[in-house]
Amino acid sequence: MTVRVGLIGAGLMGSRRAASIAASKRSQLVTVADLVEEKAADFAHQYGCAHTTEWRGVVDDPRVDAVVVATVNRELAPITIAALNNGKHVLCEKPPGRNGAEATSMAEAARQSERTLKIGFTLRFHPALRRAKSACEGNEIGPIFFLRAVYGHGGRPGYAKEWRGSPELAGGGELLDQGVHLLDLTRWFLGNGRPIAALTARWYWDISPLEDNAFILIRTPTDQVASLHTSWTQWRNRFTFEVYGRDGYLSVDGLGGSYGTETLTIGRRQIDSAVPAEERFAFEGPDASWQGDWDDFLDAVQLGRRPAVDGEDGAAVMRMVDAVYEAAGSATVLNR
Repeated sequence: MTVRVGLIGAGLMGSRRAASIAASKRSQLVTVADLVEEKAADFAHQYGCAHTTEWRGVVDDPRVDAVVVATVNRELAPITIAALNNGKHVLCEKPPGRNGAEATSMAEAARQSERTLKIGFTLRFHPALRRAKSACEGNEIGPIFFLRAVYGHGGRPGYAKEWRGSPELAGGGELLDQGVHLLDLTRWFLGNGRPIAALTARWYWDISPLEDNAFILIRTPTDQVASLHTSWTQWRNRFTFEVYGRDGYLSVDGLGGSYGTETLTIGRRQIDSAVPAEERFAFEGPDASWQGDWDDFLDAVQLGRRPAVDGEDGAAVMRMVDAVYEAAGSATVLNR
């Protein structure tokens, strides 16, 4: 069965999703919606599909089996819920809404409609992170003690004037932009945890009251700890994800492209406390995470199985976001 897809949002994320849809023999892009008609028309010309400026025309279209929602954060929940209520399967770009309440409403709509809801946390499909997860599941570094991660970039000229700088459209700053990826990866590796300390900062970008940095400390019920830093003042793009256990450690560096070659280092502690033995794996070539994420969605739709990150996972991540903001409270560093 070919899954017929409607895409809502013809921006950067929409372009990546459209390419994945077109690259699969199991899916077909049949219509695209964007408020800017020229953008939607460009997609229509490139992929040979219909286009519109009204998202409701996509969720109401009887030809459409599944909807990809790649809009600004404010629109994610209402569009996703409307699509699910119309019997469509949905891949919603991250974050799933602006807060836990919106994400929970999306998850509830998926349960009620008995349709697939997948949240687009594409980092789970990067090969170094998948190999690291497999190593943890295979007990290669023993029981996990802690993890720490950094994810950031430096923005671009005029970044504060884009929609991500709007509290109404975005709902949050860097925590909702890249920080949600780190929270999702923390849950993937450690299970559910609770933010016990957090600090948000606004050092450079004129985005009040949003943050351009967030520092988070998470503790699980089994006393594992995650230390996370997500930043819009990481002037050179950076991604690191380290996991330390009783018998060794894992270190993922880079995501390809501007983040540098994606690598995984597996270090194994020596009993005599000598320098650990290390293996290093480099994952070069084009970024295949978007296609892997899309293939997972198609499998969920066609096989009736749970996607890698469903609506319940998305709601759990967004409840952690709420808890981070609550923990930060007045502990916000401001540029003076």
